[in-house]
Amino acid sequence: MKRYTIVPVTGAPDWASIPALAVDEVLWLPDVGVKMTQQLCYDDRYLYIRQRSWEQHIRAELHGELQQVSEDSCMEFFFAPLGDERYFNVEINPNGCMRLGYHGTDMTILLTPKDMDDFAVTPARTEDGWMLTYRIPLSFIRIFFPNFRAEKGAAFRGNFYKCGDKTVTPHYLAWNPIGTPAPAFHRPQDFGELLFG
Repeated sequence: MKRYTIVPVTGAPDWASIPALAVDEVLWLPDVGVKMTQQLCYDDRYLYIRQRSWEQHIRAELHGELQQVSEDSCMEFFFAPLGDERYFNVEINPNGCMRLGYHGTDMTILLTPKDMDDFAVTPARTEDGWMLTYRIPLSFIRIFFPNFRAEKGAAFRGNFYKCGDKTVTPHYLAWNPIGTPAPAFHRPQDFGELLFG
């Protein structure tokens, strides 16, 4: 199981100083040269995320809420705030179209937060791919996980993914490996450890 330490910040994140992890487990299909990194940091209000993809053939067809964005070029963050089998999935395409879900022990709920602006999803194209920055309000997480705390020494579990089901070069990448013969990202048993520093 891989581990990553989420650093605390004061004010706007200085992404140049925040360690990146490599989403470099190539799964299920041959390597087509797509790469991805992820950075995380936090303060007393938000978990901040920056994702970067290097890919030539970007697909960005979907807009609006709760679209199947994994068909487009897509970067994803799945996390279990209390380390059990309950988790969120956050999937975003280059248009900033987000698919957000909560997966409980006996239910799956697709979510449209009341104030999406509070997530501050900002996609950007680069010369060799695209990137995303966004934040997840800790108050949003606590609606489902009231005991969740973002504080030094606390840990939770998660995984990061890059996919593009209908891109010119379909691909599947993950931070932690997944032990299935066919694509399956919804596997909290394969999540790695995320530690608040």
